[in-house]
Amino acid sequence: MIRSIIWTVIFCIIAAILQSAVFDKIAIFNVVPDIALCILVFSAYVNGTMSGQISGFFSGLFYDFISAAPLGMNCLIRTITGALAGIFKGQFFMDIIFMPIILCILATILKAIITFILHFVLGVPNPFSVIYISTLLIETGLNAVSAPLLFLLLRLFKPIIIGRS
Repeated sequence: MIRSIIWTVIFCIIAAILQSAVFDKIAIFNVVPDIALCILVFSAYVNGTMSGQISGFFSGLFYDFISAAPLGMNCLIRTITGALAGIFKGQFFMDIIFMPIILCILATILKAIITFILHFVLGVPNPFSVIYISTLLIETGLNAVSAPLLFLLLRLFKPIIIGRS
């Protein structure tokens, strides 16, 4: 389990760096897919809740350091997302197209809901403006389109990402 967590965090760190350095140049309306979130969802789905939580925490911590978000915000979002994606371990057949799309769409929506709750609790006014909702829709679409390709790529690394059952 430790090996799969370490590799998942490494892949999430690489994805976060790619998102901020490379994908930023080819963004659609300044929105890029959250590849690190999709990697976390894949790992949590195949390894379970505990692995998803730990991987989500450490990848979120790194993401907090490279983003402008308050420290701990991405940790919380990705820990909860990893835990919830891990609940689905073994519950559904992982096909090549539809399950990656559904899981990544749900994870993106969950990320938006947790962000909304955090903004509400912290007293930030109107976090869900028209601009934010359109950004969310674009990011959800990009995550949905990239999910099957990403999950297919991650299956190539199956021996190091998937822990022992």
